[in-house]
Amino acid sequence: MKSLPCPCESGQPLSACCGPLIAGAQPAPTAERLMRSRYTAYAQRNADYLLATWHATTRPVTLDLDDSAPAKWIGLRILRHRDTAPNRAEVEFLARYRVGGRAHRLHENSRFVREDERWFYVDGDMLE
Repeated sequence: MKSLPCPCESGQPLSACCGPLIAGAQPAPTAERLMRSRYTAYAQRNADYLLATWHATTRPVTLDLDDSAPAKWIGLRILRHRDTAPNRAEVEFLARYRVGGRAHRLHENSRFVREDERWFYVDGDMLE
């Protein structure tokens, strides 16, 4: 049986890309891989993983992935990934999604921090 392609558009099957990270079998080795797995978690509507990979200082108490008009995530492009300091990194990305048939884009420069060998999403700046 052929594995589904990973929603993060890495070109790899989900089982060899974001699947093991989301399942908790292994931590993301880089901030970019965490970003990709978080995109996949949004596509899968996996709020538990999103909250678990959000840094405690900026994590919301709950995450409501509005079921009344769910987003259909349709594409991810990593524009830049750079280490900004030891255990800190930024990932600029462009994500595309549809809500109610209308296309939208999310362009963000996200900040990540690594603690105890695990990467966490801290926050990000929306870009035009």
